[in-house]
Amino acid sequence: MAEFTDERQLVLRARSQLDQWTKRARMEAYAELFEGDNPVLSRDEVRLLDALDSELEREGGDGVWGTDQYGIHTAGTSSSDTSLGVVCVYHPQITKDSVLRGADDLDDETEERLNAALWKYSERVATLIERELDEFIRHTQD
Repeated sequence: MAEFTDERQLVLRARSQLDQWTKRARMEAYAELFEGDNPVLSRDEVRLLDALDSELEREGGDGVWGTDQYGIHTAGTSSSDTSLGVVCVYHPQITKDSVLRGADDLDDETEERLNAALWKYSERVATLIERELDEFIRHTQD
C-alpha cells in the first residue's frame, strides 16, 4: 500500500511542476517546428496562425497558442518501477464553425495544414514535457 502512496505523492509533486515544464516545452517546440531550418509551415501560414490567435483573443477566447493542455498519467502498474507519462488532453484546432474560419476565409486545404501543424506542435510539447518528467523522476529517486 505504501507503494501507491509514494506514486501518488510523486504525481502530485510532478503536477506542481507541470506549468513551468509546459511553458518551456512550448517555446522549444515552437522554435523547432516553426522557426527552424525546416519549418512545418511557411512564414505566411505561421503569420496566419498568429493572426487567428489574435482574432480569437479579441473575441474573448484563449487564442490558438497556449490553449493546448497536458496531463500526467500513471500506467497503474504494481511493480516498484514508477510508470508516469505525459499526454496532450486538448489539441487546439481550427474548425468550420470557428471564428477563425469565417474571418479569414480559410480554405479546406489550408485549414488541414494548420491543424496538422498544431497537432504536431502539441505532440512535440507533450514529448518535451515528458522528458522533463523523466528527469524529475530520476532526481527524485536518487
